[in-house]
Amino acid sequence: MLFQDISYLQNGTIRQQEAFTVLHQNMMLEKLSAFDPVLVGTIPINIDIETSDLDIICCFENKNIYRDTIVKLFKDFELFSIREREDKEETVIAGFFTGGFRVEIFGQNIPCRQQFGYRHLLIEQELLKKYGEIFRQQIIALKKKGYKTEPAFAQVLKLEGDPYQALLQLEIG
Repeated sequence: MLFQDISYLQNGTIRQQEAFTVLHQNMMLEKLSAFDPVLVGTIPINIDIETSDLDIICCFENKNIYRDTIVKLFKDFELFSIREREDKEETVIAGFFTGGFRVEIFGQNIPCRQQFGYRHLLIEQELLKKYGEIFRQQIIALKKKGYKTEPAFAQVLKLEGDPYQALLQLEIG
């Protein structure tokens, strides 16, 4: 799966290298391996800003086992919190700070490749390749003004409606 192996971060931007170090030193993806973890969000595709966090998505079969595992693994990290959300899907979201990064771990009972976070990542990566550096800088500028990632893409691309759904309409294959 694309982005499954984070070794590409070692040769990336300074921030990507720092992210690799934090993930590697804390063995985060190894600790989460039973849940098929994938680093998504802005850091893998170099549109992060100073306050961007490390977003890790996971897939669980049993929400309670997953939740208990996350608590056991990460409860001692700075400002650890965990909550559940139920929109269309049950989601468990844990957050904490380590190594200068806020880390958010999203778990759902959906395979990672089908989760919005992963699908958005692939779409955004393709758009960045297609439109180049000026486009990337426009996204970053909006993020610095407080826009979330998907609304920033929707703004620059002049997409209408819900930006999260509008981006999915650009999905290929």
